[in-house]
Amino acid sequence: MTTGSGEQRERGFDHAEVEPKWQREWEDADVFRIPDSAEDPEYVLAMFPYTSGSLHMGHVRNYTITDAYARFERQRGENVLHPMGWDSFGLPAENAAEERDTNPRDWTMECIDSMTEQMKAMGFGYDWEREVTTCEPEYYQWNQWLFKRFREEGLVERQSAELNWCPSCETVLADEQVEGEEELCWRCGTPIEQREMDQWFFTITDYADELLEALDDLDDWPANVREMQRNWIGRQEGASVAFEIPGYGDVDIFTTRLDTIHGATFFSLAPGHPVAREIAEDNEEVAEYIHEAEHADEDELDVTSGVFTGEHAVNPATGEEIPVFVADYVLTDVGTGALYAVPAHDERDHEFAEAHDVPIQQVVEPSPEADVDPDEIDVQEEAYTEDGVLVNSGEFDGLTSEEARERFVEEFDGEHRTEYNLRDWGISRQRYWGTPIPMIRCDDCGYVPVPDEDLPVELPEFVHTTGNPLDAAEEWKHVECPECGGDAVRETDTMDTFVDSSWYFLRFVSPDLDTAPFDTERATDWMPVDQYVGGIEHAVMHLLYARFFTKVLDDIDLLDGVREPFTDLTNQGMVLGADGNKMSKSKGNGVSPQRIIDEYGADTARLFIMEAAQPEKEFAWSDEGVQSAHRFLQNLYGLAEEFAAGEVATGGAAGDGSAGRESAAAVSEYVDREIDATVATATAEFEEFRFNHALQAVREMVSLLRRYREHTVPDEETFERGLTTAVKLVSPVAPHVGEEIWELLGRDGLLARADWPDADAPEDYDIERRLVENTREDVRDIVETVGIEDPETITLAVAPEWKHRAHEIAMNADGNVVGTVMGDDQLREQGEDAADFAKDLAAEAEALDEQLSPERERAALERAAWLLEREFGADVVVRTADEADPDLAGKAEPGRPAIDIAE
Repeated sequence: MTTGSGEQRERGFDHAEVEPKWQREWEDADVFRIPDSAEDPEYVLAMFPYTSGSLHMGHVRNYTITDAYARFERQRGENVLHPMGWDSFGLPAENAAEERDTNPRDWTMECIDSMTEQMKAMGFGYDWEREVTTCEPEYYQWNQWLFKRFREEGLVERQSAELNWCPSCETVLADEQVEGEEELCWRCGTPIEQREMDQWFFTITDYADELLEALDDLDDWPANVREMQRNWIGRQEGASVAFEIPGYGDVDIFTTRLDTIHGATFFSLAPGHPVAREIAEDNEEVAEYIHEAEHADEDELDVTSGVFTGEHAVNPATGEEIPVFVADYVLTDVGTGALYAVPAHDERDHEFAEAHDVPIQQVVEPSPEADVDPDEIDVQEEAYTEDGVLVNSGEFDGLTSEEARERFVEEFDGEHRTEYNLRDWGISRQRYWGTPIPMIRCDDCGYVPVPDEDLPVELPEFVHTTGNPLDAAEEWKHVECPECGGDAVRETDTMDTFVDSSWYFLRFVSPDLDTAPFDTERATDWMPVDQYVGGIEHAVMHLLYARFFTKVLDDIDLLDGVREPFTDLTNQGMVLGADGNKMSKSKGNGVSPQRIIDEYGADTARLFIMEAAQPEKEFAWSDEGVQSAHRFLQNLYGLAEEFAAGEVATGGAAGDGSAGRESAAAVSEYVDREIDATVATATAEFEEFRFNHALQAVREMVSLLRRYREHTVPDEETFERGLTTAVKLVSPVAPHVGEEIWELLGRDGLLARADWPDADAPEDYDIERRLVENTREDVRDIVETVGIEDPETITLAVAPEWKHRAHEIAMNADGNVVGTVMGDDQLREQGEDAADFAKDLAAEAEALDEQLSPERERAALERAAWLLEREFGADVVVRTADEADPDLAGKAEPGRPAIDIAE
């Protein structure tokens, strides 16, 4: 493009210069720092990353979402807390250290440095003064301190648990350290075994009811996450009764269907049940089955798999003996690990019974109220699992299922009982890179907590060993007992890394506090997190544990009335490869964020990701989409550059005389109204996390500004307001380019601190927009259908007032549209015309929409007439029904002006 002097100069911005420039400006100005004195800030948080060393596109999407929202809220005048930290303990760092002959700390710190640099290059606006790193003693000492407080509250127990054991390395392995279907040790390739060992547990089950019931109040969490947590907690109301197995005593069962007890035809024990193991001591076949079941993969489990023990259980309802099986479809940690089986009324029991030739006895049939014929029920073919009325149950025949369940509790010496799928949280990990559990084992005193003044218990130097590295740290683990002063040994297990992430969001409130994990008063004011964004994979682990921690912290007065950690939760969707598959090295479909930054800039990557889909939806990478985002930013910059250089003629009127001025004024009014509407739309969409919708509205407004400039001499104030508005609206997503344009337009200060534009959509804007779009579409259809090549004049005729009145009456009519419309005195004066129109309205009664009045419809069409003029190169005339030809006006309807096109 040429300047006024005729010289050529290059247009556009250079992201390699622009982005580092504004990153430095933001840092120097402390734009993202929030003072401790801030009151109830907007707390925006992305799940902090594991320190893998490099960002992938999933990270970029997650952090762009929260950064855009944080910038939006900051420009709206909110104090915003938007911090970042590092989930930096864990097995991968140990693996990396082993592979590279280094230590986990050095590797982790290198990863943090690398990821910090990448995050800053993306323009993510964090308060880095609040950075937390979970592998630092300054952080994990509070894991240890909190462990002690939980223990004082009775929330820590030492329980026996079944673990993976490598006989060659002589160490316990985490599930992640067991490889392949053969279940081999990740270090030496030896087949693993199962061992019972004592472990430390948080008794999260103490909070099961509240964790479950409080889900109903998390209205701004995804429904599927809440349902996943409900299922994970798995509360079931039922009853327990005892079945005697002669020689082995009474065995308690838990059931939610005690009404079916008369139909029990066999009894099942989980492979891990104590009675099953006792039977196995004298029964080789049972012992072999238990061994196979314990070593089977989860996907190998078969509902029909089981072995008859040779024993029988006595049904307390009938006195009959029924065969006892050990079956792996019965789970040790669900219910009591034992159940009576009623194949007539349970699908799994039915499958098992068919496979093992066990009788099937119906004891419940559909109730008379059910829309099912009892004669059509054949339990030999299929289990009937619904409630009903009892049959074949002796004196209890005729009771409803609900009545029977209640009566049988007392009848068979049972008790009402609530069971949960949720189990206590085992936090012991037999690995080095984690928080040392602050306990000391003394032969005389038992387990003794490390005194607070001796915290943190810091990790010793890393020991390369086949076993647990902390077991090999002889000097570190041998200590004096804090109680008796005798020889003692430190606990060599470390904490599950989910402990680190269960309260990190609280540490951001006061990251440098050295007297407590966080400032209680400030945390109570700043919590809960207002917007939390992260992957769905954390639905039932991290998110459940964080909820548990928050409730406990409130109960022990470290918080005051904060029961939930996260108000609004968003699970961002996956960024897929261009082939629609999950990005992976093996598929070769991965996209490096750094490559996109180098080639197009961070703003382009951010804009593409936010335009591609709503945050919770997955989308496939698209090079075309990236290029489109880049072109849009360059075009926006170019338009601003031309305006700033005086190359956009403004201030005059289109044409001579009052008609020209009136036309220019109408166009400017249309653009002004579209600017206001875009602000209102984008603001609402940002609030609802529909960033793609907001950005589409901005794109449409920028396109409108270009057409405005090309059609007429734009009003300077309107055009400049449109530019500055567009820049503000896009800046949360593309902040570097936004700042560059802001400076180009001569604005003071940083755009990151500028006020968000404030405007309401014009009254009835949606109706007006629909009117204009429908009219433009109708004109296109006529031109195309009739084959008009060079239209000269387009005449639009607005429907008469009486049709608008009829339309409004029809909208509010209750059923009889024609009768209601023709019952109006004024409309009856229109005779057959009104009757015919009433019939048309009746035919479309369900689809009738609110419309503008004739006067406002005409004004809206006159403001938008320039769009038709520009598109078709024709003059546009808008007439009232009185001004238009009667035949033309007669065709007009509210919201659908009649159209005449002259060549």
